Amino acid sequence: MWIDSHCHLDAPEWSDQERLAVREQARAAGVGMCVLPAVERAHWPTVRRLAHQTGDAYALGIHPLYVPRASDDDLRALQTTLEHCRDDPQLVAVGEIGLDFFVPELQPPALRDKQGRFYAAQLQLAWQFGLPVILHVRRSADLLLKGLRDAQSRGQGVCGGIAHAFNGSQQQAHQFIERGFLLGVGGAVTFATAHQLRRLATDLPPDALVLETDAPDIPPRWLYVTAAERAAGRPQGVNSPAQLPRIGKAVAQLRGMTPQALAAQTTRNVCRALPRLDALIARSGALA
Repeated sequence: MWIDSHCHLDAPEWSDQERLAVREQARAAGVGMCVLPAVERAHWPTVRRLAHQTGDAYALGIHPLYVPRASDDDLRALQTTLEHCRDDPQLVAVGEIGLDFFVPELQPPALRDKQGRFYAAQLQLAWQFGLPVILHVRRSADLLLKGLRDAQSRGQGVCGGIAHAFNGSQQQAHQFIERGFLLGVGGAVTFATAHQLRRLATDLPPDALVLETDAPDIPPRWLYVTAAERAAGRPQGVNSPAQLPRIGKAVAQLRGMTPQALAAQTTRNVCRALPRLDALIARSGALA
């Protein structure tokens, strides 16, 4: 049925008990599989444990937002952990990795350089272990593409993956696609004001898209609470993987197809982007 290709089930918004309940709610809504990307070293054991508890997939990496407090020892630990888990069928990618030049605190030259170094190092690890990558793309698409080209020129090209929460240009989208990447679409597409993103979700080839929630972040329109409403005491809605079918319905409407057809297409797509998912789904019977 549906696959949530990007869900932070380990986020602090949920307790351990709540995480399992959230996942069961999503399963009841028709979400047969989630991909759980890690964001820093301290989260790797939790993400792996959660995936084994729920039957989901996971990825290991250092997110650019966490690069400022990461060290070279974390990169060495990532290599060691990937080696330890390399035969785990539920490990499907290196991620979430990438570059973020939207957050002001990450824009000083020293932190831009450090982000670039950690990105290049994690691309090398993905190549070393034969894994695709899950990319964080925020005002950084051109430099991410340059990093992929540079890795390929060194003979260390990664085997594709997913450009998560993509909101770049059509030209950038096609450059990612040409390099074996699919583009993640989530709750932001449900806003009528998201003109560029809605054009992408409408016009890109059907085999180029995967669906995601980024839960508990990027709430869809029906969960979003404005700053004025929050100031008046209304809490922000918490996104969850159970929202994926409704997000998928919105994308299907944009593309003029049925939700069932979109679910089938995006399932095929994500299994192509993350090849280990095919065997994991077959083993678990998640989509039976």
